[in-house]
Amino acid sequence: MRDDLIELLLQGLGETVYMVLWSSVFALVLGIALGITLVVTEKGGILEAPLLHKIIGTVINSVRSLPFIILIILLLPLSRLIVGTSLGPTAAIVSLSIGASPFLGRVIENSLKEVSAGKIEAAKAVGASPLTIIFRVLIPEALPALVRAMTIAVIAITEFTAVAGAIGAGGLGSLAIRFGYQRFREDVLIATVLLIIALVQIIQWSGDYLAKSIDKKRYKLD
Repeated sequence: MRDDLIELLLQGLGETVYMVLWSSVFALVLGIALGITLVVTEKGGILEAPLLHKIIGTVINSVRSLPFIILIILLLPLSRLIVGTSLGPTAAIVSLSIGASPFLGRVIENSLKEVSAGKIEAAKAVGASPLTIIFRVLIPEALPALVRAMTIAVIAITEFTAVAGAIGAGGLGSLAIRFGYQRFREDVLIATVLLIIALVQIIQWSGDYLAKSIDKKRYKLD
């Protein structure tokens, strides 16, 4: 029985880490693009475009307003189109990436807005291009806050994998539901909960450590 439990947990953990890793990569790419676009296109931004800003903001708010379980169901045809199936960890990556990117876009937008307007104006005064301001001023200055925002997003994706497990995505969430709850195996249920908690703690610790390291290096340079 113990070997059986360990095998189940290792498989579930492996599937969860797989989903979190790749979903985080794709969501970060999409979220960073959305967050930067929202900041630079707002009124008074370095690439002011109010209409585009409003459209993107509306789309983000619309996606974020949907409960994640409903979003997964709506994206099943897209998952099937991209990966050839709507079941399993690989199919869930599509929904997880799209579901997390609007949330990540907003938290990245807030992080970038913490950058002092004076530094942006100083960069404009010396003739820096918009791309230079984005990659040499905005992102470097907001990097510790961006790391913390990304940490929050990765934790959210980890939580989303548990929800995705309810509709056949696999991972620890599916294991907790199919074996822990439906088959009344309390040992499986407790073990999966503890593993998810441990995984979230590792992600949070890693993000905090990285953000603090960046802050320390910045203070030394200053």
